[in-house]
Amino acid sequence: MQRIVILNPKGGSGKTTISTNLASYFATQGDRPVLIDNDPQGSSSRWLKKRKPHQAFIHGIAAFERNSSMTRAWQMRIPLEAVHVIVDTPAAIPPQQMPEITRDADAIIVPVLPSDIDIHAFSKCIADLLLIAKVRRDENRIGVVANRVRRSTIVYQSLMRFLDTLRIPVITTLRDSQNYVRAAELGVGLYEMKNHLVLQDLEDWKPLLKWLNAKAPTWRPIVNENPENAA
Repeated sequence: MQRIVILNPKGGSGKTTISTNLASYFATQGDRPVLIDNDPQGSSSRWLKKRKPHQAFIHGIAAFERNSSMTRAWQMRIPLEAVHVIVDTPAAIPPQQMPEITRDADAIIVPVLPSDIDIHAFSKCIADLLLIAKVRRDENRIGVVANRVRRSTIVYQSLMRFLDTLRIPVITTLRDSQNYVRAAELGVGLYEMKNHLVLQDLEDWKPLLKWLNAKAPTWRPIVNENPENAA
């Protein structure tokens, strides 16, 4: 089982977008992934509720809820058949909680937007991961995703120069695309939309899937270069 944590204490960085699209992708591959929603806003859980019965199955856990009718251990149980567990974390995570959140993570994806405010918050997040959570660079568990970028802008170029100084790999850049907005509204992911509509966005995802594939069980590859899109 591969545990993927999407983390950035800065709100609006794209954690839910990445979490839901990863869950959707793995589901289309028949892996029956688990999507854990730790965010009190419940965005991932709302997305799951929009999905139709005929769509590929994703097991959802609303970890932010407290259910008095069951034990916490039962509420948080992971199905035995789960191959991938995606954890959508909340904003404003206290640094002291990072060791627990990241302890069992095979991959930690940190999205960042191209703005001065986001770059500052991201810098502190990386420092907390290295110094407080004790995630070592040589473990290669942290991967950066530059999100909602427009490559021709000055602020994007500034972001990439800054990221280059951190010695943390920038796995991919996701363009500022309305396809993500439409996918969120419909309860689908890019890999469930018509190929010709999302072809450019799918190209952005290939490096991220390849990076995750390197950490997945060798008997179960997760990268499909030419998926068949049903919707």
